[in-house]
Amino acid sequence: MAQTQTTTLSQANCRKVFVQRDFSEGGGVRFGTRFPAELEGKIDRPLFDYTINTLNSLYAEAEKGSCSTYCEGCMACLTAYIIYFCAETHYEKCLKKVNRFVHEQNEQVWTKHGLLLTDPTERGLRVVEISLLTEPEPGKGEQLQSA
Repeated sequence: MAQTQTTTLSQANCRKVFVQRDFSEGGGVRFGTRFPAELEGKIDRPLFDYTINTLNSLYAEAEKGSCSTYCEGCMACLTAYIIYFCAETHYEKCLKKVNRFVHEQNEQVWTKHGLLLTDPTERGLRVVEISLLTEPEPGKGEQLQSA
């Protein structure tokens, strides 16, 4: 019986895949839904689609204007923005939902496949970073051996 050995690298030294922002529908926060070729065989496409589509819907909810968000803005003006020291904005609450969702997905799905999602807010809402924890970053191994 041969045992397979899987090496897990630190997030800083592993290969990364990036899902870019999709600006085809305007400037709102929305990520592309094209399945990266680097993830073939590492995670099922429906799991990837669920994660990206849920992130997109959470960001759409954060950016949606409603009566409460307009009242929130008016209260901010009336209180010289001091209200923001006491209360969270609708956008901040939605960002916390995104953070919880990414954390849950990492625990329940992604780390079991040797992958790790990084919260898009940590990358300036530019990309969804997916770390391949079982693959070293290209070029890192060569630099470490020659040093």
